[in-house]
Amino acid sequence: TGEKERGVNILLPAGYTEEKKYPVLYGLHGIFGDEYSMVGDGKSGIPVTIGNMINNGLAKEMIVVFPYMYASKTQDKCTAIDVENVLAYDNFVNDLAEDLMPFMAEHYSLAEGKENTAVAGFSMGGREALAIGILRPDLFGYVGSIAAAPGLVPGKDWAMEHPGQFREEQLSYKNDMPFLIMVCCGDSDKTVGTFPHSYHKILTKNGVEHIWWEIPGSDHGDPAISSGIYNFVKFLF
Repeated sequence: TGEKERGVNILLPAGYTEEKKYPVLYGLHGIFGDEYSMVGDGKSGIPVTIGNMINNGLAKEMIVVFPYMYASKTQDKCTAIDVENVLAYDNFVNDLAEDLMPFMAEHYSLAEGKENTAVAGFSMGGREALAIGILRPDLFGYVGSIAAAPGLVPGKDWAMEHPGQFREEQLSYKNDMPFLIMVCCGDSDKTVGTFPHSYHKILTKNGVEHIWWEIPGSDHGDPAISSGIYNFVKFLF
């Protein structure tokens, strides 16, 4: 859908075998990030957290996919925080559903269905995870949003005026909703400020069941990311 090749990192569980079917978590990076941003250094980060949880029986075996989600037809990378660049991130839902998910199903041994498919992200990825959950509840049974960026609904922050992907009343579900929606943020986040809390309030107003919490003392990064991933992954699948 983006008419370009884009990178992806795929984390397979220890002992991966074609004889098993595995559920999948798609992990989405922030603005200016790429498929390496959420991988960590091998000593810490999401792969280490999830690997330890699986080893300790706190999470099910799963495949974790880290895509490059800047889905522009004309540019290879984000060049500014503006409407045109943000639209490329908004387009990732199409890239995901039409290209990446079929690629994963063709090349890996996946458990099918929304009950075996999750999406979670940080910052811009957290915003897009919420958007993907609204747009494709048929595909994703679990939605996690960590320190979500502004712009899911109309608003203004230090960077730009956001037209909004949705009107506030559109952040709702008629019938087919995810089994789990989790939203969290550091209580000292100076980058996205109160926008994650505003999404929590809108979801609450619209009657969307979800889990919300704030991570004490966290700015835009860890420990909010670690807390968000840990608490999300232990409830998956």
